[in-house]
Amino acid sequence: MTPTIDTRDKGMLDGLLVVDFSQFLAGPLAGLKLADMGARVIKVERPEVGDLCRYLYLTDVEVHGANTLFHAINRNKQSYSANLKDAEDLERVKALCAKADVIIQNFRPGIMKKLGLDYDQVKAINPKVVYASISGYGEEGDWQNLPGQDLLAQARSGLLWLSGNAEDTPTAMGLAVADQLAGNIAVQGILAGLINSARNGQGVHVQTSLLEALVDFQFEVLTTHLNDEKKRLPQRSEVNNAHAYLSAPYGVYQTKDGFIAIAMTPVDKLGAFISCDALLAFDNEKQWFEQRDEIKTILADHLKTQTTSYWMEIFVAHDVWASEVLDWPQLFKSTSFKNLDFFQDLDLGEGHSMKAIRSPIRINGDVLKSSRPAPSIGEHNAEINREFNLMEV
Repeated sequence: MTPTIDTRDKGMLDGLLVVDFSQFLAGPLAGLKLADMGARVIKVERPEVGDLCRYLYLTDVEVHGANTLFHAINRNKQSYSANLKDAEDLERVKALCAKADVIIQNFRPGIMKKLGLDYDQVKAINPKVVYASISGYGEEGDWQNLPGQDLLAQARSGLLWLSGNAEDTPTAMGLAVADQLAGNIAVQGILAGLINSARNGQGVHVQTSLLEALVDFQFEVLTTHLNDEKKRLPQRSEVNNAHAYLSAPYGVYQTKDGFIAIAMTPVDKLGAFISCDALLAFDNEKQWFEQRDEIKTILADHLKTQTTSYWMEIFVAHDVWASEVLDWPQLFKSTSFKNLDFFQDLDLGEGHSMKAIRSPIRINGDVLKSSRPAPSIGEHNAEINREFNLMEV
């Protein structure tokens, strides 16, 4: 059994107080990552309404009335409900912010300033605070007040022209990649800010956006484009495209009974390994890009003649960079995945539980887990009021 650290009381960030005003995914994900490393994360929500993500469902999946999406992003946190437009509630929240190590918010630019809780206003009462802001497109410019939603950010970033084949329409990634990248980038900035605060007693304002996260995500191909004198745009392969800037055989291929992904491999050597004489003529690296669709077509037709296991036996024997394409059940059955001990159970109370993914980080070989589910709205008000003397504010 893999050794486990209960992040509720033994994490590396134990004793760190995070006040999280964010909603939906990017900001709450940043809070989740900190919570999984041991920080105490207090989620500030509107009374009765709460984070709007509570009502955003992935398909129709519920577990004992619980929103699986909300639990996935907000497990291992506490909830404090407050009406930030009410003077007394606002003063209590400010008092909480005065004691925070980290603050996270992802409102549209200007909202926190109107509430009296932007970086400059919080810094005045808490000079050491690390304040993280996540926006859609930055806090200046024509796009600053547009909806910072994942698909819309993908659309504006150029990312949609990299997936799919050449004849396909712009193709989005099938995940909330902008939100998740921005949340993780914010955590990088927060951790660096905490080191800075510890060293010199000065807080910092960490800022990022969905757009910046997606542009950074494309840094390899954008660097190529920016230094291309002809300023050529990415050209997706017509056949089995997997990377617009890489030559054949890079792609996913159908076999007699499944699919195989093949990465960077000399085409002529690959032809020899799989007894495909037509590929032996492509012995020049320039051909692998200039004639990649022709090469991929030949390879695709050849791989359909045998099963995935047949080809994988050859590829493994010759150290070819290839992998069978697995679905989730196949992945979960693999010994390698089981050894990662990636699942954990959230305790929903009254004998009910929910499966969730643990933090992907290991510390000295130990995995980080916590059975604490996402909180109900204002679940911890009494505890937090008492602990921080907020009712006396």
